[in-house]
Amino acid sequence: MANDEDTGARRNVAGGIRLVALWTMLSRVLGMVRDVAMAATFGNGWVLDAFTVAFRVPNLVRRLFGEGALTAAFLPAYVRERQQHGDAAGWQLASVVFSALVVGTALLVGLVELLLWSVLAFADPTPATALLLELTAVLLPYVGFVCLAAQVSAVLHAHGRFAVPALLPIVLNVVWIGALWFVVPRYESPESRMLAMSVAIVLAGVLQFLATVPTLLALGFRFDLGLSRAGGRLRSLSLAMLPVLAGLALVQLNTLVDGLIAWGFSAPNETVVDGVRVSDPNYPLEAGTASALYLGQRMYQFPLGVFGVALGTVLFPLLTRHAERGRLDLVRDDLEYGLRLVVAVGLPASLGLVLLARPITDLLFRHGEFDDFDALQTATAIAAYAVGVWAYSGVHVLQRAFYALDDRVTPVRIGLFAVVLNVALDFVVLWPLGGPGLAYATAAAAVLQVGLLAVAVQWHTGKLSWPDLAGHTFRVLLGTLSMGLCTGGTLVALQSLLPGESLFVRATEVAVPTATGIAVYLLAAKLLELDDVFTLLRRSPRE
Repeated sequence: MANDEDTGARRNVAGGIRLVALWTMLSRVLGMVRDVAMAATFGNGWVLDAFTVAFRVPNLVRRLFGEGALTAAFLPAYVRERQQHGDAAGWQLASVVFSALVVGTALLVGLVELLLWSVLAFADPTPATALLLELTAVLLPYVGFVCLAAQVSAVLHAHGRFAVPALLPIVLNVVWIGALWFVVPRYESPESRMLAMSVAIVLAGVLQFLATVPTLLALGFRFDLGLSRAGGRLRSLSLAMLPVLAGLALVQLNTLVDGLIAWGFSAPNETVVDGVRVSDPNYPLEAGTASALYLGQRMYQFPLGVFGVALGTVLFPLLTRHAERGRLDLVRDDLEYGLRLVVAVGLPASLGLVLLARPITDLLFRHGEFDDFDALQTATAIAAYAVGVWAYSGVHVLQRAFYALDDRVTPVRIGLFAVVLNVALDFVVLWPLGGPGLAYATAAAAVLQVGLLAVAVQWHTGKLSWPDLAGHTFRVLLGTLSMGLCTGGTLVALQSLLPGESLFVRATEVAVPTATGIAVYLLAAKLLELDDVFTLLRRSPRE
């Protein structure tokens, strides 16, 4: 039997998910605003392509060292240290990790900066490659500040403080939008505008870190390296982090590979015939494919970030506490609850985003320099990535279960297989399907990855309740099918009834089908007794 603390923690999972999801939703809305402004300001050309590829580099390091491997290895160790030796020992461990992170990221950023500026000084890159290298060099300092902010956030998560970490992306988006509005217009060339934008992102990273400090101090944090034990702690944590780092690197490599392939196989310049852009027969991809994939990833990450990341963030400390106590039955219950939520929210989100990809793209992005050709590129990328929204969420939850269970090797092996499959599929579909094929390959690899992880986790937890999960999934599919038919039918009806392409028409073609789909799915969930859907809507007694 679970004690009162466990029961209360379980009841508060839905409340924690709602809290994180609420702030994450605001962040994602602001993120969409910033992406709309970026697309309208720069268009879907080589300048935006260079930025999207350059921004992936610090983003990858942030997700690996800040929000990924270090957090996944640190949080269980921090929880265990506090439980076994008290708060003071926990603060010592946090101090050691903070210090090592500052030194490590400073050295990494310094070495890469030296390399990039050496290439720019002594090589003769093309204008596009030179801009890519310059943007990467300017953005790299962002890594150190945002990694440190993410690590402080892990400490706050361990103490049940989710609001401040969830607010950090809002800081980035507000600064980003402000720079696009007030700073970027002061520069004339697209290249100088993008460089100014990159400097603003680095300043946002500084603010993100500073925003976490007051809450950390309020929890009683005291900087104490505990030098007599620091070396051993750091060494053991580093050994624990390495396989997690490898596993998360493999996950992030899928999207990074998509961007690099799109950059390398895209036409370097636009080909225009009689005022219409056409494909260059010498290249399998059109100019702007890398940007389209980036925007496609941003859009599918909206439901993933609002729900999938929130679910993984809130469940991870609970899974860790139960695993530390040896309560594998509770770990299994937590995981099954998480998987039911992944299916109940992820499947309708996937289908809804597929159906509304083009109307959403027209509403958000088809403005200014972003024309109909760009919108078609982006919409097909959104629809292709959206197929796997539920799978991306499932991978996020299952990987945290492995880390809580102190198994960091199995996710690496499965992730390596998924990356190899993704790269192989990329080159199979590159020529027949073009840019969308790269997104479909990533979605297919994620579907296989979540299946393999779900099977493998049973080595630790015992057999999952597959009949119950299958029955739940079948009911969700029925509700999702009903939602899809009504959403698609509403969209077709509106497109035939509403003339023109005004902003009002575009907004209506997104808002009305979305509202209809949500209402139909909630009704179907009620009729099909999908209680897990409504746990996210009800307030728990402990809130």
